[in-house]
Amino acid sequence: MKPLTLTLGLITATLAVPAMANTTLNVFTAGDDNMVEYINEYLAPRFEAKHPDVTVRALGTGPGDAGSQAIYETLSAQRDQATWGVDVAVVHQRMAGQMVEEGLLADYVDDIPTGALVSAQSARNALGVDVDGYVMPMFQSQIAIAYNPDLLEQPPESYAALANWVEEHPGEFGYNGITGGMAGVGFVFGWMYAFTDMADTLQNGPWEEDAPARWESALDQLSTFNQHVTMTPGNAGTLDAMNRGEIAMGPVWMDMYYTWKADGRLNPNFRLLLLEPGMPGQPMYYTIPERAAEPDLAAEFIALATSPEVQAEGIVGQFNWFPGIDAEHVRGELSDAQWEQLYADVSPETLAARGFSMPQADYFRAILEAYESHVSR
Repeated sequence: MKPLTLTLGLITATLAVPAMANTTLNVFTAGDDNMVEYINEYLAPRFEAKHPDVTVRALGTGPGDAGSQAIYETLSAQRDQATWGVDVAVVHQRMAGQMVEEGLLADYVDDIPTGALVSAQSARNALGVDVDGYVMPMFQSQIAIAYNPDLLEQPPESYAALANWVEEHPGEFGYNGITGGMAGVGFVFGWMYAFTDMADTLQNGPWEEDAPARWESALDQLSTFNQHVTMTPGNAGTLDAMNRGEIAMGPVWMDMYYTWKADGRLNPNFRLLLLEPGMPGQPMYYTIPERAAEPDLAAEFIALATSPEVQAEGIVGQFNWFPGIDAEHVRGELSDAQWEQLYADVSPETLAARGFSMPQADYFRAILEAYESHVSR
């Protein structure tokens, strides 16, 4: 990962490059390289075809929360300027809430035609912060359990059943704890939703100072659980171990799972399920900085990016992500084969019922700290 000072230096250098058209729309995106490729190679040509005098320029700020942090620091450093050098910012949930609270983002969603196509809670709440009107989900990514039906005819379908199952089948469940990838982290969050009485509070707040002291039973159960599982080196490591037959099931990001399947890197017989009561996922958000130089063009760009046609062709078709807008609005743009592939194992109804959000930011940190001190010791 690049040091933040280097990332910000690249940002400054990028902004200094003269535009090749009358107007340049600067799109800054956190996430992996495929996020920049998606904007430059897919979205930009479509937007520029409708706006011949506009050049879309995408800059990646790095994967994970650090990439969103770099965008936050860029905007924060420009607070005193009349306009800012970022027109569209694609950020993670954790940073979106802070940026809204600090007045760095514009309230724009009600002004674009696709704003009414999203009803998901994640479009209104970002880890306990009200972001309604300030964010549009680019896509929805969901953690689920992948399993091998050749080794496991009837998988456990709840956290409680899984906890019992691993004792009878030691080593056949694999995950990475809280290191090496968010699939494992999300599994731990789902465990806390299942084995505490705080599922709603963990996701939506408010923060309760004495909450971690009440988690001892759930953490003891998780510590016992870990004695019967295979610890993998990360998200990809879990899928690799399944491919080799070393484990029968484990948590994965569904988009990674589908991409590996499409690329022929995964056993085609593997299946997915969402454990009861639910497992977390998270979107990436399209946002417009409060003092964007081109707010109207930014809004048009996001409207294009969140249109049913683009969500179907780009988000689902190219990247195997779940659409950011409600699935019902994308259904007509997908073939029956695409729809059945995306929702073959986890239906839209199951996703709506069991697709939970990540914990509120304070609980997010507290659970990881509790795991480190109580489970990893």
